[in-house]
Amino acid sequence: MSENEIENVPAYMAQVGARARAAARQIARAGTAAKNAALLAMAADLDRRRDALGAANAADLELGAARGLDDALLDRLALTSARIDAMIEGLAQVAALPDPVGGISELDYRPSGIQVGRMRVPLGVVGIIYESRPNVTADAAALCLKAGNAAVLRGGSEAFQSNQAIAASITHGLTTAGLPTDAVQVLATTDRAAVGEMITSPAHIDVIIPRGGKGLIERISRDARVPVIKHLDGICHVYVDDRADPDKAVAVALNAKTQRYGTCNTMETLLIAEGIAADLLPRLGAALLEKGVELRGCERTRALVPGAVAATPADWDTEYLAPILAVRVVRDLDAAIDHIERHGSHHTDSILTEDWGRARRFLREVDSSSVMVNASTRFADGFEYGLGAEIGISTDKFHARGPVGLEGLTSLKFVVLGDGHVRV
Repeated sequence: MSENEIENVPAYMAQVGARARAAARQIARAGTAAKNAALLAMAADLDRRRDALGAANAADLELGAARGLDDALLDRLALTSARIDAMIEGLAQVAALPDPVGGISELDYRPSGIQVGRMRVPLGVVGIIYESRPNVTADAAALCLKAGNAAVLRGGSEAFQSNQAIAASITHGLTTAGLPTDAVQVLATTDRAAVGEMITSPAHIDVIIPRGGKGLIERISRDARVPVIKHLDGICHVYVDDRADPDKAVAVALNAKTQRYGTCNTMETLLIAEGIAADLLPRLGAALLEKGVELRGCERTRALVPGAVAATPADWDTEYLAPILAVRVVRDLDAAIDHIERHGSHHTDSILTEDWGRARRFLREVDSSSVMVNASTRFADGFEYGLGAEIGISTDKFHARGPVGLEGLTSLKFVVLGDGHVRV
C-alpha cells in the first residue's frame, strides 16, 4: 500500500491497530530462540540489501534537499555505510541480550503458605513516533520484539522511503522465524492524521513513545489518551562543589559539554560554588572558550571570565543543543540543589566533589532520572548503563524512568503459587 492509496486514514489505522493487537498475543508467548532468530535474520537481510537501502535513502535525501532541509537534518537522515553497519550490529546486540519476559522475582512464602512473586511481562502494543533518523526503525523494532511487544512505527515523512526499505528487512526476519509479520508495522502513510489516531486509540495501543523535537513531544503529551513514555527537555546541570578535585572538575565539565552538543544528556548549565570559583572558573572558562563554547554567565561569572556574556533569565531554562553554556556561581550545595529544582528538567544532573557526605545529599535530594557523582552527564545512555540499547529516556516517574531499555518495555504482574490453599 502506498501513501497515495490511503484515503481513509482512520479506517487504515484501525486495521493496523487490530492487527497489532492480535499479533501482540502471539509475540508475548514467542520463545527467546524465535525472537533472536528473527532479529538475526533482519540483520542479515539488511546486509544483503545495502544497495536497495542506499537507493531508497538517496531518494529521501534528494527530496529533502528539494524541500529545503538544512544540512543538520540531511545529515541525520543519511544512511551511510557506517550507519547501516550500526543498525546490523544493534540488531545482533539486542539478540544477545537476556530475554526479560517471563522472569519471576521476589518469590517468597507468606504465612498462609502461598508463594507470592512478580513476573515480567510485555506491555502489549507499543506505538513509536519519531523523526528524521531512519535507523530508529530497526532499533525500535528490535527492542519491542525482544521484549515481547508488537510495535506500530510512524517515522517522519522525510525518511519515508528509507523506513519502508528497512521495514522490508524487518518483515523478512519475522517471516523467517515463523513470527507474525504484523508484530512490527511501519506505517505506509505520512499523513499527520495517523499520529492523532495512534495517540487516541487505547483499544489498539498500550503506550506511546515519541522521539523527536519539543513540538512533537508537547503535542503528544497534550493530546494523547494513551500513556506516554517521554522526556521533554534535557536541561542537565553539573555542580562543581568547593571540595571538588580541580583536575577532575575541568575534565568532566569539558566532556559533559563538548563531547557532543546536540544530545539530551549534554550539560546546559554549569553551577560552581563560590568557594572554588575564583581559583577554578577562570581556568575552566578559558578551556570552554577555547573549544568554541559561548558562555552566558551571571555577574560573578563575567567578573572571573571576561569572555563570558550576560545571561538572561531565560538562559537558566534553555536546552541549547549547541555550543552555548549557562554558568552561575552559587553559594553552596543547598543553592545548587535549589537552582536545579527550579530550572532543571529532571533528566540528568551531576556533582563534582570529594566530600561523600555532600555527594550522598545530592544523590538523595536531586529529583532527576539520573543523578551522578564525579561523572559526565554524557553517560546517561542505555548502552553506557549496560542496558544494551535504549528506546529513549524518560523523565516521568511512572512507569519507566531514565534510559528505557528492554525492561522498560515490560511490566510486572503478581503471581501466586499454591497447592490447594484457601483463605481462612
